[in-house]
Amino acid sequence: MSHSAEGAAHGSVKSYLIGFVLSVVLTAIPFWIVMTGNFSKATTFYSVIALAVVQIVVHLKYFLHLDFSVRGRMDTFAFLFTALIIVMVVGLSIWIIYSANAMMM
Repeated sequence: MSHSAEGAAHGSVKSYLIGFVLSVVLTAIPFWIVMTGNFSKATTFYSVIALAVVQIVVHLKYFLHLDFSVRGRMDTFAFLFTALIIVMVVGLSIWIIYSANAMMM
């Protein structure tokens, strides 16, 4: 791994290629599952969700270089805090809109 002047770690070509191949495979599998229709709706749904979560982890590791090493821990915590705030804002907004709609009916 090479490091910039600020000390931030950047990926190598090998790590980017690994991430790319994993991303393509993790996109092709759910596409195949949905297009063939050989599985039940529940199996299809849970397979797509599970592979989406795995793909998120692949993107975080290989493209955003987030990890729990001593050097990357603060970046990872900052990302997780940001994700938490976004989930809260979106989730609470949906809850407020649903509640307002229920009260208006």
